[in-house]
Amino acid sequence: LCLTLCFSVNFLLFILLYSYFSYAMSSCVFTSSCQLQGQFHLNIMHKSGDVILGGLFPVHFFSSFPDLSFASEPQQPSCHGFYVQGFRQAQTMAFAIAEINNNSNLLPNVTVGYTLYDNCAELRIGFRGALSLASGQEEQIILHNTCVGNPPVLAIVGETSSTRSIAISSVLGLYRVPMVSYFATCSCLSDRQKYPSFFRTIPSDAFQVRAMIQILKYFGWTWAGLLITDDDYGLHAARSLQSELSVSGEGCLAYVEVLPWDKDTDELRRIVDMMKKSTARVVIAFVHLSHMINLIEEVAKQNVTGLQWLASEGWTATGAVLQTPKFMPYLGGTLGIAIRRGEIPGLREFLLQIRPDLHHNNNYGNSMVRFWEFRFQCRFAPAPAGWMEGGGALCTGQEDLENVNTKFFDVSNLRPEYNVYKAVYALAYALDDMLQCKPRRGPFSGHSCGTLQSLEPWQLVYYLERVNFSTPFGDQVSFDENGDVVPIYDVMNWLWLPDGSTKVQNVGEVKRSAFKDEEIILDEDKIFWNFESKKPVRSVCSESCPPGTHMVRKKGEPKCCFDCIPCSEGKVTNKSNSLECTSCPEDFWSNLQSDQCVPKKTEFLSYHEPLGICLTAASLLGTFICTVVLGIFIYHRRTPIVRASNSELSFQVLLSLKLCFLCSLLFIGRPRMWTCQLRHAAFGISFVLCVSCILVKTMVVLAVFKVSKPGGGTSLKWFGAMQQRGTVLCLTSVQAAICTAWLVSSSPTPHKNTQYQNDKIVYECTVGSTVGFAVLLGYIGMLAVLSFLIAFLVRNLPDSFNEAKLITFSMLIFCAVWVAFVPVYISSPGNYADAVEVFAILASSFGLLITLFGPKCYIILMRPEINTKKAVMGRGAES
Repeated sequence: LCLTLCFSVNFLLFILLYSYFSYAMSSCVFTSSCQLQGQFHLNIMHKSGDVILGGLFPVHFFSSFPDLSFASEPQQPSCHGFYVQGFRQAQTMAFAIAEINNNSNLLPNVTVGYTLYDNCAELRIGFRGALSLASGQEEQIILHNTCVGNPPVLAIVGETSSTRSIAISSVLGLYRVPMVSYFATCSCLSDRQKYPSFFRTIPSDAFQVRAMIQILKYFGWTWAGLLITDDDYGLHAARSLQSELSVSGEGCLAYVEVLPWDKDTDELRRIVDMMKKSTARVVIAFVHLSHMINLIEEVAKQNVTGLQWLASEGWTATGAVLQTPKFMPYLGGTLGIAIRRGEIPGLREFLLQIRPDLHHNNNYGNSMVRFWEFRFQCRFAPAPAGWMEGGGALCTGQEDLENVNTKFFDVSNLRPEYNVYKAVYALAYALDDMLQCKPRRGPFSGHSCGTLQSLEPWQLVYYLERVNFSTPFGDQVSFDENGDVVPIYDVMNWLWLPDGSTKVQNVGEVKRSAFKDEEIILDEDKIFWNFESKKPVRSVCSESCPPGTHMVRKKGEPKCCFDCIPCSEGKVTNKSNSLECTSCPEDFWSNLQSDQCVPKKTEFLSYHEPLGICLTAASLLGTFICTVVLGIFIYHRRTPIVRASNSELSFQVLLSLKLCFLCSLLFIGRPRMWTCQLRHAAFGISFVLCVSCILVKTMVVLAVFKVSKPGGGTSLKWFGAMQQRGTVLCLTSVQAAICTAWLVSSSPTPHKNTQYQNDKIVYECTVGSTVGFAVLLGYIGMLAVLSFLIAFLVRNLPDSFNEAKLITFSMLIFCAVWVAFVPVYISSPGNYADAVEVFAILASSFGLLITLFGPKCYIILMRPEINTKKAVMGRGAES
């Protein structure tokens, strides 16, 4: 579509240029002068001066062109449909120039004139008018060897339409004739390669689009429809809006529809049907007023309510025709971007002074006459046929303008006129800066300056690019590198008052400075919302994803349409609309809402939990029983049963069992470096001490058994008290050496284990060296098996009290416990492994304590009558 549009514009330019210059070129190829072949009779306002500024304004709405027969010279087009606001814009330029001429501080001794043409809101007329301004309307031009003198106009103020501005600037830019538009907003005109001499005092659509996005962002509207016109204004706005939304991520468009130029009822019905079905409650309309009128009639016909309209500057402040009881139920509450309102002191008085008789035959053309006839509904003589007969009045030119109730003299809401005013003053300040240039210090070649006698339009372009001034209203005017003015827009709101009247009020502004990006300022208390809630409408494709969820875009739909998926375990989002969830640090886990990471629960075999309490109680109970048994044995140490059981080794076994019970406490509580290192060493040495004592006792029993046989008398000399102590010490020293080597080479350390449960940290002690732990257990097992085998061999010792049987049974229990311990320990996770090891320690310790000392305590305490030497040895004597 864009390529087609560009081709059409270029082709039209070619036709217009060819038709305009063909006659002139044919007449001066072989002569020394150029003869103007025909006048283009435009509605004109003219004032002479030292320099002339041109202007193009839509004084009429419509135009009519005669049919082209190509057999005779075509007649001039005619314009009709008087446009009061366009005429006031032209008068504003005339006023600004009059004000400049009366200002002794600006362009002193220089009189500025003007030539203003009516473009009739038509490209062909406006284009020919611009060429007439640039080339002049002299009947004959004598060619010289050098071209000297001022151009017909130094610059042109206009156009209103982006399409007309594109066409005209494409030609004027070739000759660097400056053109300052007050209403053309297409962002394409910021291209300095194509339009090097184009400037404007209205912000481009690029900023208008960003201003729209600021409003969308302010109210949280991320889902909107877009309506545009099929021209440069609408198409470039749509392209810019889609691009900006894509880059900023502030929202999405539910649909983009192009409004037809004519009143195509079927197409309008289709568009409105689609608006009704869409979930978007906000509609952005980059359209002209005439398009909006056709659309809103269909909206009213289908009774489509509940929409929030966002209006472009094309119809925000000029839509009085829409502000009627018929349309306000649908358009009430409209928010729109409007051209900056300004104040021009003295303009009203100037407008009140205009009179057609003052300018009769003074090149005012038909503009003033048309205005007068339009305002007073009269006709100047000679009146058209039938006018008087129909009751029409004749104009005298003396009618009183002050008695006419018209918006023409209402200067409280000047918007396009204010831009015209700024455009004229920008040209005046640029010209003033150029004329103040000091000789041999100028910016042009050879440090030359522009002079009043030989002004060139391109020289004015240089100074326009650098102009900087402030209006009496306080607005700064300067142009950036693209010829765009410092942007600022008013935000307007359409009020529908209870009495049925309407009002368009200013509720804020959107602006951008050299130091800040777009900034929006809104007075929400003043905004009228046309909804029952009296609050802004909600317009989103998908509701925001709360913290703890992330967005997953719906397939085949815009990015604003998504599902909210909860974060997986261990991942969180603490912001709304997160694209992904982030993993928690190692020592943290997600809470139930998945919106923040919380420290993981720590787990270990604690003194405060039931299992830890039971194991601690069992350990202390075993220690207490060992102490009691030790006390009993010490108190009854001279009794036969104590003496027969090798009292010294029994005391050592009881002390070692006591240590075994106490070492289990090292496995309970928060693991620390010293407890991890001490627990296995204390366990290993305590049990080796215990089992060593039992082994020595078993060997003593074996020696006694051998003594009872012939030739066995020498056996006991190897198992005296010193040998027993030495054997126990040596066997225990081996375990101490194993533990020392283990601790030095690869010491057990505290470890935070997160492998068992993701949301918990299990504090445990790593064994460090598995080999060291295996050797420690293996050594204990070897001694226990050896004790079991020896005791099993002497189980039939012919005594009434045979301790070998008790040792055999105790070692059987000991070995069974520790054989079962290994697979259970390996398969137990976390703190349960510590519980299993403590249980094995306690079970084996209680087994040894009960089997070795239970029967003896029973005899000592409950059957003292058999605690005699005779009773102990009796069974052997009987046999």
